[in-house]
Amino acid sequence: MDYSSANYALWNIIIQLGLIAGAILLAGFLRRRIPLIRKSLMPIAVLAGFLLLAAKYLGLVKLDGALLEILVYHGIALGFIAMSLRVPPEDQAHRGDLTGLKSGAVIVSTYLVQGVTGLLITLLLSYTFMPGLFKAAGLLLPMGYGQGPGQANNVGSSYEALGFGGGRSFGLSIAAAGYLVACIVGVIILNLLSRRGKVRTALKQAEQPEVDYFQSKDEIPISDSIDKLSVQLAMVLLVYLTTYLCARGITAGLRAVAPGLAETVNTLIWGFNFIIGSALAILLRALLEKGKRAGIIQRQYQNNFLLNRVSGFFFDLMIVAGIASINLEDIRGLWLPFLLMAIVGGVITWLHLRFVCKAVYQDYYYEGLTSMFGMLTGTISSGVLLLREIDPDLSTPAANNLITGSSFGIILGAPVLVLVGLAPKSDLLCWVTLALAAVYMLLLELLIFKLKKKRR
Repeated sequence: MDYSSANYALWNIIIQLGLIAGAILLAGFLRRRIPLIRKSLMPIAVLAGFLLLAAKYLGLVKLDGALLEILVYHGIALGFIAMSLRVPPEDQAHRGDLTGLKSGAVIVSTYLVQGVTGLLITLLLSYTFMPGLFKAAGLLLPMGYGQGPGQANNVGSSYEALGFGGGRSFGLSIAAAGYLVACIVGVIILNLLSRRGKVRTALKQAEQPEVDYFQSKDEIPISDSIDKLSVQLAMVLLVYLTTYLCARGITAGLRAVAPGLAETVNTLIWGFNFIIGSALAILLRALLEKGKRAGIIQRQYQNNFLLNRVSGFFFDLMIVAGIASINLEDIRGLWLPFLLMAIVGGVITWLHLRFVCKAVYQDYYYEGLTSMFGMLTGTISSGVLLLREIDPDLSTPAANNLITGSSFGIILGAPVLVLVGLAPKSDLLCWVTLALAAVYMLLLELLIFKLKKKRR
């Protein structure tokens, strides 16, 4: 075997990962040294992605778009599996508390508001100024804003295969715009609220390191025959392998039984494989807990601190690779729908959250509102960053609601995935999707306010 630089396949992945690593370190340095960037609260991974994107178009580096797409696809699934393996703290198990369910309803109803908004924009443009526009492209707004670059990449790629030229880059561009809305517009909103006396900001405290516990009781020891981090990675990778086998079995079965249905469902299964992975991770967590209670397993194998680091690594890798892989040439003729969706989507998201968060987070309205706005235009990390501006010690339940709400959101959001696959099939089905999304959105709003009334 040739181990020299002439073996492109051998060294290419190392070169690309090295470029990503260098961009992350440079972004961290710039964020520390430049006050404007630091005060914007832009995540380092987002800044690193933009630095690589700029370097690509300046001809300074050569990026492998196919490899970056692979990193984005696998990164989102591995990150969610690591998050789902974490053991919930005992002090967060509130019997009869419906905040998690209501937070999930807030998250999914916001997806639907974004989807209805995006579809109205693309349908209007397709019947007026842009007759050739892919009508279902509006559903990339909730994928990019609500779920981030991973899902924007997956759904954009599937739409591209269905005839939406530049669909993947369009979705990733929406996700990148969402980060800017979360980090820049979100900080502006906080400053306005602070001037009006609604909240107190703590910008300097937001830079303080977050305290986390490394070791919980009954865990496997740190000094063992195998490294503790290796155990966490082994569980994550084993679950992901099982995810692949399950997805392969489901798609093969559907193809044998219902070939017509398989064409629609199989793409969704592989595109949203992180849902299967999260479910399998939760199942493994439950089995480990049951084995421990039965005395079969003596130790707790999961370590929340390390699983947080593992998920953070994969999410950062996914974000940098996703933004760096954007091809601006692909959206050259799509600037009008892109700008309309980016601007109107941000405004509608804020107005909708102001409405529903008053019903759900009555005791910590602004903390719940800002954290949800940050997450539903960027990611959980940007939601936490905005939250720490007004709740630096995370003393309110707002941060935990992002996690529990996302868990319930996976269940409540299942119909949204069906709508995403239904819309591009025909013009009629696109209108049907719009109507169904509006109806489901209203049902979730009724659920939120009905639960509020019962709680009172």
